Amino acid sequence: MLRILGKTSSINVRKVLWACAELDLPFQQEDWGSGFRDLNTDAFKTLNPNAMVPVLVDADFVLWESNSILRYLANRYGDGGLYPSQAEARARVDQWLDWQASDLNRAWSYAFMSLVRGSAEHRDPALVQASLEGWTRFMTVLDGRLMETGAYVAGDHFSLADIAIGLSVHRWFGTPFEHPRLDAVREYYARLVQRPGLSRYSAGVP
Repeated sequence: MLRILGKTSSINVRKVLWACAELDLPFQQEDWGSGFRDLNTDAFKTLNPNAMVPVLVDADFVLWESNSILRYLANRYGDGGLYPSQAEARARVDQWLDWQASDLNRAWSYAFMSLVRGSAEHRDPALVQASLEGWTRFMTVLDGRLMETGAYVAGDHFSLADIAIGLSVHRWFGTPFEHPRLDAVREYYARLVQRPGLSRYSAGVP
């Protein structure tokens, strides 16, 4: 059985849990991270020298980095629905997965840590505002993309990209500030919350 190491309040851990739900894969989830088992131990660093979650253990294969884990699970256990084999379709999924990790998440990080987590290290009002402005800019990009497709970020069908981006959209609506009107994003989120994986692994957790 798959082992998934990481606490469920981690957005990156929830990506992996949601993917397992979409693929109907049994797994054992183990709480690691702040408030649970210590990541800064030799035993954990043997699995991930960065001392970060999630970590996937599949028999004798160990993998870290959440989007890499998504791709691995879909490649090994999927039928091509979440991660198509055709080059252009796969590249479109990869494009939005990379955008989520490199652009969208970096934009919301400071504001989320301040407004939701109450972090003492994220209390500068100017930086919170800058983070909210950057987050809004990228969400506007997403809104435009969803107006084009009328469905999901990579096209007509749900894919790995929607797992990663959908959880960031969940945080968007779960963070207390005045949200601009982005109708396509709101409609997209309404579609995503119908999927058991998102509702199961994000209930009550922004």
